[in-house]
Amino acid sequence: MANTKELSKDVRDKIVDLHKAGMGYKTIAKQLGEKVTTVGAIIRKWKKHKRTVNLPRPGAPCKISPRGFAMIMRTVRNQPRTTREDLVSDLKAAGTIVTKKTIGNTLRREGLKSCSALKVPLLKKAHIHVRLKFANEHLNDSEDNWVKVLWSDETKIELFGINSTRVWRRRNAAYDPKNTIPTVKHGGGYIMLWGCFSPKGTGQLHRIKGTMDGAMYRQILGENLLPSARALKMGRGWVFQHDNDPKHTAKATKEWLKKKHIKVLEWPSQSPDLNPIEHLWRELKVRVAKRQPRNLNDLEKICKEEWDKIPPEMCA
Repeated sequence: MANTKELSKDVRDKIVDLHKAGMGYKTIAKQLGEKVTTVGAIIRKWKKHKRTVNLPRPGAPCKISPRGFAMIMRTVRNQPRTTREDLVSDLKAAGTIVTKKTIGNTLRREGLKSCSALKVPLLKKAHIHVRLKFANEHLNDSEDNWVKVLWSDETKIELFGINSTRVWRRRNAAYDPKNTIPTVKHGGGYIMLWGCFSPKGTGQLHRIKGTMDGAMYRQILGENLLPSARALKMGRGWVFQHDNDPKHTAKATKEWLKKKHIKVLEWPSQSPDLNPIEHLWRELKVRVAKRQPRNLNDLEKICKEEWDKIPPEMCA
């Protein structure tokens, strides 16, 4: 027998209102185009429970006892990496047989869901202390202060690094060359890039050739940092950010920055996750992967083109 469509709450309330006005079941049914039995059932429910919405349904009894539920929540709270298979085994040892689906439903009802663990920097106590100090010092900084910061970093981009490009294809066309991304071991080579940006947009992007030392780093800054600051119209009082790489904190580099009257943002060690340029590197790599560069020179060309296309709105 097919399921009948439930009446909306508005219709049910209207049936009750007409009944209160003195109309009979048949008259109400005829006026609203509903069955007499339906009208009668709604009015009887209203008389008994003073409500027109459906009563809560009991559903199937819970397979996991309160004690078993407490054990599950305690285990997951203390050991978040516990698998559903582990929890099934724990309950089985306690005398309760359930499936992995039941475990998953139980955890989801408590607001828990299975997620990939995030990768974060390995922090020692000293790192944690310095990071917290940095956060407290800048806790009340206005947005105008951050607009003056020119963020920088280096990154590695592999020729076949990101292969998450999606394609529209038919079921049996998975290996059509148009629907595949060629890959080789170790990414097929890579290039190193230095870049900078501010909320006003991206600065110059420079390819690092060879092994970068302090002298090369200062040369990169000389050729790219100040021109980027001028192009982005940073104005007076802008602040340069770079991390604590030995080449960045070398005495000669500090003296170069001081000579150029460039103010540097004091930066806590082991804090790449605090640098917003990491989000732009990810955006760049996704954009480059979609264009499928053929070789390293092509990769460099595409990187610079896509870097320049990142809009200021995204940088902001």
